[in-house]
Amino acid sequence: MNINNIPKIKNTDAGNFFLLAGPCAIEGEAMAFRIAEHIVKVTDKLKIPFVFKGSFKKANRSRIDSFTGIGDIDALKILQKVGNEFSVPTVTDIHEVSDAAMAAEYVDILQIPAFLVRQTDLVVAAAKTGKIVNLKKGQFMSPESMKHAVQKVLDCNNENVLITDRGTMFGYQDMIVDYRGIPTMQHYAPTILDITHSLQQPNQSSGVTGGRPDLIETIAKAGIAVGVDGIFLETHFNPAEAKSDGANMLHLDHFEGLMNKLVAIRQTINKF
Repeated sequence: MNINNIPKIKNTDAGNFFLLAGPCAIEGEAMAFRIAEHIVKVTDKLKIPFVFKGSFKKANRSRIDSFTGIGDIDALKILQKVGNEFSVPTVTDIHEVSDAAMAAEYVDILQIPAFLVRQTDLVVAAAKTGKIVNLKKGQFMSPESMKHAVQKVLDCNNENVLITDRGTMFGYQDMIVDYRGIPTMQHYAPTILDITHSLQQPNQSSGVTGGRPDLIETIAKAGIAVGVDGIFLETHFNPAEAKSDGANMLHLDHFEGLMNKLVAIRQTINKF
């Protein structure tokens, strides 16, 4: 697909990467608007095509007492309100077949989590909504195997499909990014690099995922240098207090500085 097919997407003629960014989970309207407003200000200035990301529900938590959401419809309405207020497209992840039609009423892109990308019924349900489908590569899958997930969407007469690489399991408690997979997956669909999830340290004994946010800039710069089509990252104005994935988030205060560096790298690459 062409990113111009994303509803409400702006700045597609600037030669930039596109960006999926926002909090891990929708914790409330005020926090969502605060994060979106800051990102929109920066991306408009730097002419970065932007999609606001927020999970309406967190279904794959390590512990039963972990935060899962504020209520499905309440969170989806906040995503819709953010999209309308800032005139930006929105993306959220779905976990069950019944989520697809429900979420499609409120957002522009349906995201299939990495753990679930082999679930045919879920992928097909997302594709049949006619929405853009973002397939996150399973931590356990090769880049080459993603062509089959993409084909499931195409076989539903939906050509609007994206792939997001979010790292590969390295042992039990670490992730690595194999940049050789980016050009491979670009043969199948526009490919995004998920910076923050690639720096997770899952399966901690506490049941709370760790991370390496100190390496966000390193991973992001390398992704742009390799030529990814898009960047995915989660950001929050207080990662330490975020209700999900705070350990690997980018602090919102550092967002503009990172984007300036990534745009400069992209502009340099575009000269060759």
